[in-house]
Amino acid sequence: MAGLSLKCGDCGALLRSVQEAQDHAELTSHSNFSESTEAVLNLVCATCDKPCRSKTESDLHTKRTGHSEFTDKTAEAAEPISLEVPKAAPMDANEPAADASTSTEMVAPEVDKKILEELEAMGFPRARATRALHYSGNASLEAAVNWVVEHENDPDIDEMPMVPVNSKAEASKPSLTPEEVKQKAQELRERARKKKEEEEKIAEREREKERIRIGKELLEAKRIEEENERKRLMALRKAEKEEEKRAREKVRQKLEEDKAERRRKLGLPLEDPATVKPSAPVVEEKKSMLPVRPATKQEQMRECLRSLKQNHKDDDAKVKRAFQTLLTYIGNVAKNPSEEKFRKIRLNNQTFQDRVGSLEGGIRFLELCGFEKIESDEFFFLARDKVDMAVLNSAGSELTSAINNPFFGVL
Repeated sequence: MAGLSLKCGDCGALLRSVQEAQDHAELTSHSNFSESTEAVLNLVCATCDKPCRSKTESDLHTKRTGHSEFTDKTAEAAEPISLEVPKAAPMDANEPAADASTSTEMVAPEVDKKILEELEAMGFPRARATRALHYSGNASLEAAVNWVVEHENDPDIDEMPMVPVNSKAEASKPSLTPEEVKQKAQELRERARKKKEEEEKIAEREREKERIRIGKELLEAKRIEEENERKRLMALRKAEKEEEKRAREKVRQKLEEDKAERRRKLGLPLEDPATVKPSAPVVEEKKSMLPVRPATKQEQMRECLRSLKQNHKDDDAKVKRAFQTLLTYIGNVAKNPSEEKFRKIRLNNQTFQDRVGSLEGGIRFLELCGFEKIESDEFFFLARDKVDMAVLNSAGSELTSAINNPFFGVL
């Protein structure tokens, strides 16, 4: 089968004629050519009939124009290649030498061979790649590709550019000298560096703003939490003072009654009520119109201890022993939360029953601390993941207050 193209053994480019092979060899110094049965690709745009000789060229055409449909006419355009070397037109022997010297010979411009090879490897025809390099000043591969994209609709895009032979050397020079190219590259790098620094500064300012915003939100949340805690402690101290005041008043009344009883037993006349210092009038508490707040766990603990003491007010020693036993349980768990033996209590233990279990409110207090009944109600157990140090600290504080406050639970 006759060959349909010439293939460069150095770069793999397919060429349609011997003339194209010669031009390719002159530009790239490639000399290894062989006849190939592979036809040169010919993709024709179905919209504008523009021919494209490679897939890369058709992709660029689609990107620039939006035309995406191409007809493969490679088989139609394929023709057996002629291996005859084109002959130069013979010179007239009678033509004066002066005329030959004055005639202008046109040659293909010299371009950067390395960039030309890269363009041909991308699928660009040799003439188009040469034209792009020539008119982009041999600056770079990117500049050549950009030139092709901008001029792909030019009618002479696939024609080999020609320059006078006497300007060949000058035309082959890039538009910028090596020093200028180096300076230009340095300027581009410096510009890119400054742009990156500016973007980093903007990003850092945004991050700093975000950190400041988050910090303000955290400070505000902390302030609100501290304010709520301060109000809670004030309300707690106020309630304790009121309770202590009422307890003292009750004790004073009890002393007055005992005093009157002793005078009666001794046969002494009772004191004149007019001389008795009247007790302070009971101030009627104003009803608050605020919504009722549910009791906190600490308030429930305090009420539980108060109920325990009032239910056994005739046996202060038993009550105090129960409080101290509960404080021991809670303290052991708080100091050794990982020790299971401190978090597990046998309910039928006689010592536990005598000190805590038999007293109304003792079991309830442990439940408020997180203890639960397990194994058919045989044990009271506090799971490790349910150990709440804040709850245990609150329980310890309430037990210490109940032990040390002589007026706790009097009312």
